[in-house]
Amino acid sequence: MPSHEATRPSLRELGKRALDVAISVLAIVPLALVFIVVWIAIRLDSPGPAVFRQRRIGRDEKPFNCFKFRTLRHDADENVHRDAIRRAWAKEPLSNDPAAPYKLTDDPRVTRVGRLLRRTSLDELPQFLNVLRGEMSIVGPRPAIPYELEYFRDWHHKRHIVKPGITGISQVRGRGRVSPEVMLEMDVEYALNWTLWTDLKLIALTFPAVLRGRGAR
Repeated sequence: MPSHEATRPSLRELGKRALDVAISVLAIVPLALVFIVVWIAIRLDSPGPAVFRQRRIGRDEKPFNCFKFRTLRHDADENVHRDAIRRAWAKEPLSNDPAAPYKLTDDPRVTRVGRLLRRTSLDELPQFLNVLRGEMSIVGPRPAIPYELEYFRDWHHKRHIVKPGITGISQVRGRGRVSPEVMLEMDVEYALNWTLWTDLKLIALTFPAVLRGRGAR
């Protein structure tokens, strides 16, 4: 388990936090109407809450509640995703889409509105609240689900020396196109070598990656 000593944050960490807060505030205000429209669309499309909380792994492997717009049926079986994770780690393709072999493209649990939200990554918007709460960053490794850690090698845990992010190197370069182990290698590379300039570049690269929609989760 990673251990982060209780030391004063460095200047670059303070800069990263300032960037996180500034972008989150600037995003939430103009996107308020989008939040409302998505919330209404989800509630009209299927029964259940529009926003749900899922236990995820944060910095130093401390769990937190990650907010997302709901894309699955409210009674969705979690074991479907567990099995998909197992198959992906066995390097079994999860779809016939050559652009996203490690994405479960034919998941029957996904609602009609959920498919659109996943394709456009709008389901991630509530995570700006996690950023403001200090649990996530704009840029960082994807927040892992606790049972995913069962497949981690020891050095994979280094990804948790930083906060998880809404976007990051594996989201920009991976997005369902590479195996889980390759994505973790990208995450560790980021965690050990990140800079504010790297974050700015990844934020800029996120927009074309989302617009292309390839491998979106």
